[in-house]
Amino acid sequence: MPANFSKVGNTWSVNDGKKKRSKSSDECLSVRVTTMDADLEFSVPKKITGRELFELVCRTIGLRETWYFGLQFINKKGYFGWISFDLRITSQDIKKAENGYHFYFLAKFFPEDVSEELIQIITQHLFFLQVKQSVLNMDIYCPPEASVLLASYAVQAKYGDYCDMNIDICELALEELLPQRVLDQYQMTCEMWEDKIKTWWMNNKRMTKEEAELEYLRIAQDLDMYGMQYFPINNRKESNLWLGVGPLGLNVYEKNNKLIPKASFAWSEIRNIAYKEKKFLIRTLDKNSVATVSFTSQNVAVNKVNECLMMIDLVFFKQILDLCIGNHSLYLRRRQPDTLEAEKQKLEKEQERRVQAEKERDRMQQELTKLKEQIAAAQEALKRSEETADLLAEKAQISEEEAFVLTKRAADAEAEIQRMRIAAIRNEEEKYSMERKAREAELIAARMVEESENRAREAQKLKNDLMRAYNAEQLAKSKLREVMTSPFSPMPLTNNYEFPTGGQDRVHLVCSPIAADHCTFSGMASHTDPVGAERDIKSLSAEIEKERVEYLKKSKHLQEQLSELRSEIEGLKVEEQQTDLDRAYQESLQLGDDKYTTLRKSGAGSAKSRVALFDGL
Repeated sequence: MPANFSKVGNTWSVNDGKKKRSKSSDECLSVRVTTMDADLEFSVPKKITGRELFELVCRTIGLRETWYFGLQFINKKGYFGWISFDLRITSQDIKKAENGYHFYFLAKFFPEDVSEELIQIITQHLFFLQVKQSVLNMDIYCPPEASVLLASYAVQAKYGDYCDMNIDICELALEELLPQRVLDQYQMTCEMWEDKIKTWWMNNKRMTKEEAELEYLRIAQDLDMYGMQYFPINNRKESNLWLGVGPLGLNVYEKNNKLIPKASFAWSEIRNIAYKEKKFLIRTLDKNSVATVSFTSQNVAVNKVNECLMMIDLVFFKQILDLCIGNHSLYLRRRQPDTLEAEKQKLEKEQERRVQAEKERDRMQQELTKLKEQIAAAQEALKRSEETADLLAEKAQISEEEAFVLTKRAADAEAEIQRMRIAAIRNEEEKYSMERKAREAELIAARMVEESENRAREAQKLKNDLMRAYNAEQLAKSKLREVMTSPFSPMPLTNNYEFPTGGQDRVHLVCSPIAADHCTFSGMASHTDPVGAERDIKSLSAEIEKERVEYLKKSKHLQEQLSELRSEIEGLKVEEQQTDLDRAYQESLQLGDDKYTTLRKSGAGSAKSRVALFDGL
């Protein structure tokens, strides 16, 4: 019988449909599980194991890449721990609240390469939310310039493309975008940070939510503290050190520097891990000998006289051992062929990417057609404007010529009047006759002057029309230039896929109801085409290589931009606010080292020499 679900806000309530309704509530447990974006409430049997509860949560949220995650809790002593899958939750050292048990669904192990290993969108989204929170909480050290870049991807994932109508970043509270440490270390206002983030945000145009989250994780995975879980330890000299457990191996750090490891041991060279009494032992396999890393927890060093507190150290060692086993298993799994389940998930992801690529191609074609129509309309408007301008120019020229003729006539009439006046003075007898003629001539001249002025006004009007036509022509040309120089350029599709024309390769997914114990898959490819399969593999390999080259080019350009941003804000730094991690990062930056360079340096030499280095710290 399937489970019954109900949702209120971000809270899901689940009642296990398998339990009989006649059973009393005393035989059930109230469990609340907090994920990165929702709260889940369950009513489960008291005999439920950690694995059963974990699988119930995964089915509820639709997660299939379960191997990265775990259920975290707070034990009765106030320490965080991970639930054991093989034991009942009631038999584990879990602090029980009045309303039941409370767990946190979190990523316990981290991938080496998020773009290659993460398949499901929900898996990527959960990692994005958790890593983002770790950066903001300063659990992962992030340089200021990288913090701005990550913030631009975060707002792109939440709000989409930047435009002037977007909500101001300051209204969102910068604490939700940048670590408080970064805000305190620079004499920069909210508006200054906003401008920096907006500049990067505008570069993310047309990036979908999923692409923005993936880019965020790609940048974050290159941070030194990404995927690392730290434990305070003491070596034989009882020096305070940190042990870091991560996807690539074990690292040892000095007390004030979690960025640059002093010694590193890759999973491939670790032979055995165990704890005995008060010591934790890591045996490495060197070419010529076996070296052993031995350390104790700092609790042992402090509580040597208090045997009652030794249980804390056993829990401490169990956590380290559990994380080591899980990370080592995933390390080996990455270097082996994919399981059938992983292959099916990757096929589904490839299908989704093909569909998305087709949609993106159609959208780009529609935009291209629209732009072509705009260009044609602008060219037609320009042509009409040019024709109108030519016609008005001809009319203006004719009007000017007519005005010139009328002006000349008026001048001749004035000259005639002057001659007639002179003649009238000379011949008194003809005075009255001449005066009459003069008046007539004046009337004629006045009419001609008026006609001349009318023609002049008409000519001026035509000049104005010509000027407006010229302006319209210039506007049409400007619009055409804007359209032709538009920033739009068809973006290359992330993946150019061609759908198979045949129906030979089909994968059918049949999933049981959500309350079932597992999902089953049936129906493999009924027919195989070796030639077609080989062609598809070659095509996919070429596509992957193309993406890798493009990503390397983009990464190089990105590093140049980050360096430029670092230089811009360097003068606003408050030196008094710099932490030990900031100084360690600056030192590494001056040496030209990054995360992988420091790992190579700390892992250089024989295992025996690195063990000796660890013991001497």
